[in-house]
Amino acid sequence: MRDIISQYRIEKEPYYRIVSDELAVFDAAYSVRMPMMLKGPTGCGKTRFIEYMAWRLQKPLITVACNEDMTASDLVGRFLLDATGTRWQDGPLAIAARYGAICYLDEIVEARQDTTVVIHPLTDNRRVLPLEKTGELINAHPDFQLVISYNPGYQSVMKDLKQSTKQRFGALDFNYPEHAIEEEIVSHETGVAREIAGKLVSIAEMARNLKGHGLDEGISTRMLIYAGNLISKGVEVKKACCVALIAPITDDPDMRDALDAAVTTFFG
Repeated sequence: MRDIISQYRIEKEPYYRIVSDELAVFDAAYSVRMPMMLKGPTGCGKTRFIEYMAWRLQKPLITVACNEDMTASDLVGRFLLDATGTRWQDGPLAIAARYGAICYLDEIVEARQDTTVVIHPLTDNRRVLPLEKTGELINAHPDFQLVISYNPGYQSVMKDLKQSTKQRFGALDFNYPEHAIEEEIVSHETGVAREIAGKLVSIAEMARNLKGHGLDEGISTRMLIYAGNLISKGVEVKKACCVALIAPITDDPDMRDALDAAVTTFFG
Protein backbone atom coordinates (compact mmCIF):
# COMPACT_ATOMS: atom_id res chain seq x y z
CA MET A 1 0.00 0.00 0.00
CA ARG A 2 2.79 2.44 0.89
CA ASP A 3 4.39 2.05 -2.55
CA ILE A 4 1.08 2.62 -4.33
CA ILE A 5 0.10 5.74 -2.43
CA SER A 6 3.50 7.33 -1.70
CA GLN A 7 3.83 8.71 -5.24
CA TYR A 8 0.80 10.90 -4.60
CA ARG A 9 2.16 12.60 -1.48
CA ILE A 10 3.16 16.25 -1.77
CA GLU A 11 6.50 16.52 -0.03
CA LYS A 12 7.24 20.23 -0.51
CA GLU A 13 4.91 22.97 0.68
CA PRO A 14 3.17 24.58 -2.32
CA TYR A 15 2.93 28.35 -2.23
CA TYR A 16 -0.64 29.46 -1.60
CA ARG A 17 -1.72 32.95 -0.57
CA ILE A 18 -4.71 32.85 1.79
CA VAL A 19 -7.46 35.16 0.53
CA SER A 20 -10.29 34.70 3.00
CA ASP A 21 -11.48 31.91 5.32
CA GLU A 22 -11.05 29.12 2.77
CA LEU A 23 -8.48 27.21 4.86
CA ALA A 24 -10.65 27.10 7.97
CA VAL A 25 -13.72 26.06 5.98
CA PHE A 26 -11.87 23.28 4.16
CA ASP A 27 -10.27 22.06 7.39
CA ALA A 28 -13.73 21.76 8.92
CA ALA A 29 -15.08 20.02 5.81
CA TYR A 30 -12.24 17.51 5.81
CA SER A 31 -12.74 16.78 9.50
CA VAL A 32 -16.19 15.40 8.66
CA ARG A 33 -15.07 14.14 5.21
CA MET A 34 -17.57 16.38 3.43
CA PRO A 35 -17.21 16.17 -0.37
CA MET A 36 -16.21 19.62 -1.63
CA MET A 37 -16.73 21.57 -4.84
CA LEU A 38 -14.34 24.37 -5.88
CA LYS A 39 -15.97 26.86 -8.24
CA GLY A 40 -14.18 29.64 -10.08
CA PRO A 41 -12.64 30.88 -13.32
CA THR A 42 -9.72 29.11 -14.95
CA GLY A 43 -6.30 29.93 -13.55
CA CYS A 44 -7.52 31.52 -10.31
CA GLY A 45 -5.82 29.06 -7.94
CA LYS A 46 -8.29 26.21 -7.35
CA THR A 47 -5.76 23.47 -8.09
CA ARG A 48 -3.00 25.18 -6.11
CA PHE A 49 -5.40 25.47 -3.17
CA ILE A 50 -6.21 21.76 -3.08
CA GLU A 51 -2.50 20.92 -3.46
CA TYR A 52 -1.76 23.15 -0.49
CA MET A 53 -4.54 21.61 1.57
CA ALA A 54 -3.34 18.08 0.79
CA TRP A 55 0.15 19.10 1.95
CA ARG A 56 -1.26 20.82 5.03
CA LEU A 57 -3.36 17.78 5.96
CA GLN A 58 -0.50 15.41 5.06
CA LYS A 59 -2.77 13.37 2.78
CA PRO A 60 -1.99 11.94 -0.66
CA LEU A 61 -3.62 13.80 -3.56
CA ILE A 62 -4.76 12.00 -6.70
CA THR A 63 -5.71 14.46 -9.44
CA VAL A 64 -7.79 13.56 -12.50
CA ALA A 65 -8.10 16.01 -15.40
CA CYS A 66 -11.62 15.29 -16.63
CA ASN A 67 -12.47 15.26 -20.33
CA GLU A 68 -15.38 14.34 -22.56
CA ASP A 69 -13.82 11.01 -23.54
CA MET A 70 -13.37 9.86 -19.95
CA THR A 71 -15.36 6.75 -19.09
CA ALA A 72 -16.38 5.26 -15.77
CA SER A 73 -13.64 2.66 -16.25
CA ASP A 74 -11.05 5.46 -16.42
CA LEU A 75 -12.09 6.43 -12.90
CA VAL A 76 -12.92 3.09 -11.32
CA GLY A 77 -10.59 0.65 -13.08
CA ARG A 78 -10.51 -2.11 -15.70
CA PHE A 79 -9.19 -5.56 -16.49
CA LEU A 80 -5.80 -5.61 -18.23
CA LEU A 81 -4.19 -8.41 -20.20
CA ASP A 82 -0.59 -9.39 -19.45
CA ALA A 83 1.65 -12.45 -19.83
CA THR A 84 -0.11 -14.29 -17.00
CA GLY A 85 -3.64 -13.55 -18.19
CA THR A 86 -6.07 -10.88 -17.04
CA ARG A 87 -5.68 -8.78 -13.93
CA TRP A 88 -7.68 -5.98 -12.40
CA GLN A 89 -6.16 -2.48 -12.34
CA ASP A 90 -7.72 0.06 -9.95
CA GLY A 91 -8.47 3.47 -11.43
CA PRO A 92 -7.58 6.70 -9.61
CA LEU A 93 -10.91 6.96 -7.81
CA ALA A 94 -10.67 3.37 -6.57
CA ILE A 95 -7.06 3.88 -5.41
CA ALA A 96 -8.04 7.01 -3.48
CA ALA A 97 -11.04 5.32 -1.87
CA ARG A 98 -9.14 2.13 -1.06
CA TYR A 99 -6.01 3.72 0.45
CA GLY A 100 -7.27 7.01 1.88
CA ALA A 101 -6.24 9.79 -0.50
CA ILE A 102 -7.95 13.02 -1.50
CA CYS A 103 -9.29 12.49 -5.03
CA TYR A 104 -9.52 15.72 -7.04
CA LEU A 105 -11.61 15.66 -10.21
CA ASP A 106 -10.57 18.80 -12.06
CA GLU A 107 -13.12 20.42 -14.42
CA ILE A 108 -15.71 17.79 -13.63
CA VAL A 109 -18.26 19.22 -16.11
CA GLU A 110 -16.00 18.15 -18.98
CA ALA A 111 -16.80 14.51 -18.17
CA ARG A 112 -19.96 12.86 -19.44
CA GLN A 113 -22.85 12.79 -16.97
CA ASP A 114 -23.10 9.01 -17.25
CA THR A 115 -19.49 8.88 -16.04
CA THR A 116 -19.84 11.24 -13.08
CA VAL A 117 -22.71 9.27 -11.54
CA VAL A 118 -20.17 6.67 -10.37
CA ILE A 119 -19.12 9.12 -7.64
CA HIS A 120 -22.57 9.23 -6.05
CA PRO A 121 -22.16 6.27 -3.64
CA LEU A 122 -18.96 7.88 -2.33
CA THR A 123 -20.64 11.23 -1.62
CA ASP A 124 -23.30 10.24 0.87
CA ASN A 125 -23.38 8.36 4.14
CA ARG A 126 -22.60 5.06 2.39
CA ARG A 127 -19.07 6.08 1.31
CA VAL A 128 -18.71 3.02 -0.89
CA LEU A 129 -17.51 2.38 -4.44
CA PRO A 130 -19.02 -0.65 -6.20
CA LEU A 131 -16.72 -2.34 -8.71
CA GLU A 132 -19.34 -3.90 -10.93
CA LYS A 133 -16.85 -5.80 -13.10
CA THR A 134 -15.28 -7.61 -10.14
CA GLY A 135 -18.22 -7.67 -7.75
CA GLU A 136 -16.17 -5.95 -5.06
CA LEU A 137 -17.59 -3.22 -2.84
CA ILE A 138 -14.87 -0.82 -1.66
CA ASN A 139 -15.67 0.79 1.67
CA ALA A 140 -13.91 4.14 1.56
CA HIS A 141 -10.88 4.52 3.80
CA PRO A 142 -11.54 6.86 6.77
CA ASP A 143 -9.10 9.41 5.28
CA PHE A 144 -10.73 9.49 1.83
CA GLN A 145 -12.25 12.73 0.58
CA LEU A 146 -13.65 13.64 -2.84
CA VAL A 147 -13.10 17.14 -4.25
CA ILE A 148 -14.30 18.41 -7.64
CA SER A 149 -13.85 21.70 -9.46
CA TYR A 150 -15.31 23.54 -12.41
CA ASN A 151 -15.58 26.94 -14.04
CA PRO A 152 -19.17 28.26 -13.78
CA GLY A 153 -18.42 30.59 -16.70
CA TYR A 154 -18.36 27.62 -19.07
CA GLN A 155 -21.66 26.14 -17.91
CA SER A 156 -24.24 25.25 -20.55
CA VAL A 157 -27.23 22.96 -20.87
CA MET A 158 -24.95 20.24 -22.22
CA LYS A 159 -22.12 20.88 -19.76
CA ASP A 160 -23.43 21.23 -16.26
CA LEU A 161 -23.66 19.03 -13.21
CA LYS A 162 -26.95 17.42 -12.33
CA GLN A 163 -28.63 18.77 -9.22
CA SER A 164 -28.45 15.24 -7.83
CA THR A 165 -24.67 15.58 -8.04
CA LYS A 166 -24.29 19.20 -6.92
CA GLN A 167 -26.30 18.71 -3.76
CA ARG A 168 -23.89 16.05 -2.54
CA PHE A 169 -21.11 18.64 -2.12
CA GLY A 170 -20.24 21.66 -0.10
CA ALA A 171 -18.95 24.52 -2.27
CA LEU A 172 -16.19 27.11 -2.05
CA ASP A 173 -16.28 30.04 -4.47
CA PHE A 174 -12.97 31.22 -5.90
CA ASN A 175 -12.22 34.29 -7.97
CA TYR A 176 -9.19 36.31 -8.98
CA PRO A 177 -7.70 37.95 -5.88
CA GLU A 178 -7.94 41.65 -5.18
CA HIS A 179 -5.21 43.76 -6.75
CA ALA A 180 -2.69 43.87 -3.88
CA ILE A 181 -2.91 40.13 -3.20
CA GLU A 182 -2.64 39.19 -6.87
CA GLU A 183 0.34 41.52 -7.21
CA GLU A 184 1.97 39.76 -4.26
CA ILE A 185 1.31 36.33 -5.80
CA VAL A 186 2.76 37.26 -9.20
CA SER A 187 5.84 38.83 -7.64
CA HIS A 188 6.43 35.84 -5.36
CA GLU A 189 5.94 33.23 -8.09
CA THR A 190 8.09 34.93 -10.72
CA GLY A 191 10.62 37.06 -8.88
CA VAL A 192 9.70 40.25 -10.75
CA ALA A 193 9.52 43.53 -8.85
CA ARG A 194 6.22 44.43 -7.20
CA GLU A 195 5.93 47.43 -9.52
CA ILE A 196 6.03 45.22 -12.62
CA ALA A 197 3.70 42.68 -11.03
CA GLY A 198 1.23 45.45 -10.21
CA LYS A 199 1.19 46.67 -13.79
CA LEU A 200 0.59 43.13 -15.06
CA VAL A 201 -2.35 42.81 -12.67
CA SER A 202 -3.77 46.13 -13.89
CA ILE A 203 -3.66 44.87 -17.48
CA ALA A 204 -5.46 41.70 -16.40
CA GLU A 205 -8.15 43.71 -14.62
CA MET A 206 -8.80 45.72 -17.78
CA ALA A 207 -9.04 42.52 -19.83
CA ARG A 208 -11.43 40.91 -17.35
CA ASN A 209 -13.79 43.84 -17.80
CA LEU A 210 -13.98 42.89 -21.49
CA LYS A 211 -15.29 39.40 -20.78
CA GLY A 212 -18.53 39.06 -22.71
CA HIS A 213 -17.62 42.15 -24.74
CA GLY A 214 -15.20 40.62 -27.19
CA LEU A 215 -13.39 38.19 -24.90
CA ASP A 216 -14.69 34.78 -23.86
CA GLU A 217 -12.42 34.76 -20.81
CA GLY A 218 -10.19 37.30 -19.10
CA ILE A 219 -6.49 37.10 -18.28
CA SER A 220 -5.96 34.67 -15.41
CA THR A 221 -3.51 34.78 -12.53
CA ARG A 222 -1.77 31.80 -14.11
CA MET A 223 -1.21 33.79 -17.31
CA LEU A 224 0.24 36.69 -15.32
CA ILE A 225 2.73 34.28 -13.78
CA TYR A 226 3.67 33.07 -17.26
CA ALA A 227 4.29 36.68 -18.33
CA GLY A 228 6.29 37.39 -15.18
CA ASN A 229 8.42 34.30 -15.73
CA LEU A 230 9.27 35.43 -19.27
CA ILE A 231 10.15 38.91 -18.02
CA SER A 232 12.35 37.47 -15.26
CA LYS A 233 14.24 35.51 -17.95
CA GLY A 234 15.01 38.66 -19.90
CA VAL A 235 12.19 38.77 -22.43
CA GLU A 236 11.20 42.35 -23.27
CA VAL A 237 8.06 43.32 -21.32
CA LYS A 238 5.77 44.06 -24.27
CA LYS A 239 6.82 40.87 -26.02
CA ALA A 240 6.23 38.86 -22.85
CA CYS A 241 2.75 40.36 -22.53
CA CYS A 242 1.95 39.56 -26.16
CA VAL A 243 3.11 35.95 -25.84
CA ALA A 244 1.62 35.18 -22.42
CA LEU A 245 -1.39 37.50 -22.10
CA ILE A 246 -2.74 38.61 -25.45
CA ALA A 247 -2.12 35.95 -28.11
CA PRO A 248 -3.54 33.04 -26.07
CA ILE A 249 -6.97 34.60 -25.45
CA THR A 250 -7.91 36.24 -28.76
CA ASP A 251 -7.27 36.18 -32.50
CA ASP A 252 -9.44 39.21 -33.18
CA PRO A 253 -7.25 42.04 -34.57
CA ASP A 254 -9.28 44.82 -32.95
CA MET A 255 -9.25 43.12 -29.56
CA ARG A 256 -5.51 42.53 -29.85
CA ASP A 257 -5.02 46.21 -30.61
CA ALA A 258 -7.06 47.14 -27.54
CA LEU A 259 -5.00 44.86 -25.31
CA ASP A 260 -1.76 46.09 -26.87
CA ALA A 261 -2.90 49.62 -26.02
CA ALA A 262 -3.46 48.56 -22.41
CA VAL A 263 0.08 47.17 -22.24
CA THR A 264 1.43 50.43 -23.68
CA THR A 265 -0.58 52.42 -21.13
CA PHE A 266 1.18 50.72 -18.23
CA PHE A 267 4.59 49.94 -19.66
CA GLY A 268 5.04 52.78 -22.15
